[in-house]
Amino acid sequence: MKKQKIPNKKVIALAGNPNVGKSTVFNALTGMHQHTGNWTGKTVDSAEGRFLYKEREYVLVDLPGTYSLCSHSEEEENAGKFLQSHRYDAVIVVCDAVCLERNLNLVLQAMEITGNIIVCINLLDEAKKKGIEIDTEKLEKRLGVPTVGICARTKQGFPELLAAVQKMSADKKAPIFPVKYSESTEKAIEILCDALRKNTNLPLNERYMALRLLTEPKKNAEEFKEIFGDDKLKDRDISDALERAYRVCGGRENIEDDIPESIVKTAENAVDGVVKTNQNKKHDFDRKLDKLFTSKLTGIPIMLLLLLLIFWITAVGANYPSELLQRASGFLTQKLMLLLTNAGVSVWLREMLVNGMFKVLCWVISVMLPPMAIFFPLFTLLEDFGYLPRVAFNLDHSFRKCGTCGKQALTMCMGFGCNAVGVTGCRIIDSPREKLIAVITNCLVPCNGRFPSLISIITIFFAAGSFGICRSVFTAALLTLVIVFSVLLTFVSSRILSKTLLRGVPSSFTLEMPPYRKPQVLKVIVRSIFDRTLFVLGRAAAVAAPAGIIIWLAANVTVHGESLLSAFSGALDPFAKLIGLDGVILTAFILGFPANETVVPIMIMAYTATGTLTDFDSLLGLKDILVCNGWTYTTAVCFILFSLMHWPCSTTLLTIKKETQHLFGARRFLYFPDSDGIYCVFHCKTHIRNILFLSSSDRISGFSSLYSNCFERYFTLFILSSRSNFPRSAKSNTSA
Repeated sequence: MKKQKIPNKKVIALAGNPNVGKSTVFNALTGMHQHTGNWTGKTVDSAEGRFLYKEREYVLVDLPGTYSLCSHSEEEENAGKFLQSHRYDAVIVVCDAVCLERNLNLVLQAMEITGNIIVCINLLDEAKKKGIEIDTEKLEKRLGVPTVGICARTKQGFPELLAAVQKMSADKKAPIFPVKYSESTEKAIEILCDALRKNTNLPLNERYMALRLLTEPKKNAEEFKEIFGDDKLKDRDISDALERAYRVCGGRENIEDDIPESIVKTAENAVDGVVKTNQNKKHDFDRKLDKLFTSKLTGIPIMLLLLLLIFWITAVGANYPSELLQRASGFLTQKLMLLLTNAGVSVWLREMLVNGMFKVLCWVISVMLPPMAIFFPLFTLLEDFGYLPRVAFNLDHSFRKCGTCGKQALTMCMGFGCNAVGVTGCRIIDSPREKLIAVITNCLVPCNGRFPSLISIITIFFAAGSFGICRSVFTAALLTLVIVFSVLLTFVSSRILSKTLLRGVPSSFTLEMPPYRKPQVLKVIVRSIFDRTLFVLGRAAAVAAPAGIIIWLAANVTVHGESLLSAFSGALDPFAKLIGLDGVILTAFILGFPANETVVPIMIMAYTATGTLTDFDSLLGLKDILVCNGWTYTTAVCFILFSLMHWPCSTTLLTIKKETQHLFGARRFLYFPDSDGIYCVFHCKTHIRNILFLSSSDRISGFSSLYSNCFERYFTLFILSSRSNFPRSAKSNTSA
């Protein structure tokens, strides 16, 4: 059978507001499984997929979700540039059936660029639940472009959508101008259009270019130059026409007010009589849940209870699989050592490869995989249900008080799984200043790499008096308090940065609450394991393997009868004891830079002087090792504090470098958490012993004094140590 020759490919752009199911449409058409989340701002970069329809291949480009083509954010800029480039044959604009009027704003703007528009109204099932009916035929007549109603989850309406794509992509259509502006604005547009028509090589239609130049002349001229290689403002006729246009309409401010007002009015007229709402069917369930989840009285407590539940399930559920993986790794270690021995590999090489690289790699997998395999699905279920945007709503006020954007709450939540993922998620923040604040402070929330260490220390030192389920609940409660403390650190640090090094006005934050949806449990579990758990684990393993060699060399290479590990920890011991730790702990944190999961096993290796990572049979055995080496409750508290406030891991740091495009700035992020970590544990070590023996009333004042003293002096230390050599771009944006 001969292979059929596929005709020329057709490129289809997929645009739409955030959280309209655009990525779901993309996945359904292409068969790809791009991660879709039930919160705004998930797709920042464009994705590309392919599908066949009637023996023709189509390339589908998923553009970032945007509310407008006016470039106010990275998403809007990327989407606008692609649509202006005309490197496509048709555009599918996905709209939410529940809030169609608002979504039509983007449709109307896109129609001014190209006439090859298909309006795809998604979430008809959600609209039906809320008593909303849409007459797509009437809307199609009013807009003059194909309009199709679909339900992406069930693929309802997809045959009609594909037929519209085939028909629309066959020929190039002229742009449609459904929006009529005020008389003065139309005169200003015509003046500028006359000047633009003199240019015979216009990259876009003159009306759209005139609108863009009238609103933001310098910015859009640079954008046109970047895309088409032609600076329109350098043309004397165009610059003179621009001045005349402003005089006709009374100034640029009048145009900037008139254009969005006219678009909104046109969208309002378009849906008049098209959208019908059954007043008897109200979405009372969503409203009742919102009153519960976003209330000032119940919002924060419910959030803390859910956090406690997730950590308890993670802590309890990860124990058994982690133990099985440790046993399996021990078995594989023996077999691998035997294999290399039989192969004639030298002793030092097989020791380095097996007891160094392989054992560290196995430890990272056994410690990191079980909690991530539990935490990520639970976290994703909350996301799929639509709860995480409510968390952002609850924390928005606090972040705005700190001089930052409420979107930082979303990136902070991502950081609980992996700080590197949280840093990547900072792309959804529009302001460069606020984005940098979010990137800097993201490492203050513990990731899955730090959870095992925190759980172990909390359990053996603070939950040792309880047994069974009480022990696990108490551990989860204490861990939740630690997490709350890390969130408070994020607030305080963001506030200080916004008032000192990164001054500026917090930008506006429009948070669209998605509807509550029944989570697709099986799909969520599979997606979170493959898209998140294995992805993060793979990156951790990539840096843990070479780190294992370095750790083994440090423990086994001796100078004057003393290993490099012992010598290094001994050199750090005076300073470490000053801040409530010891040289071994500080060395473990330094050598654990590639992967935080290795901090505890490095400590055990140094304390027991085995020269290789040592497994412990139980938490009781670990406690005996630590207590025998001078650990106290004060040391445990200082260890927990320093775990929260120390340098990010290598994976996170490389991600910071990639996102900020500034290597020296990335190096600076090593110093930021250290200054607060060192100072906090120093004061903790100095005061905690006295506080523990005070009366209840005195303890409160003692803790209050410790808190204020610690943060007051830390901020001074941080500002003095970090004032110079920050990325200059961070200081550039000082307005919303």
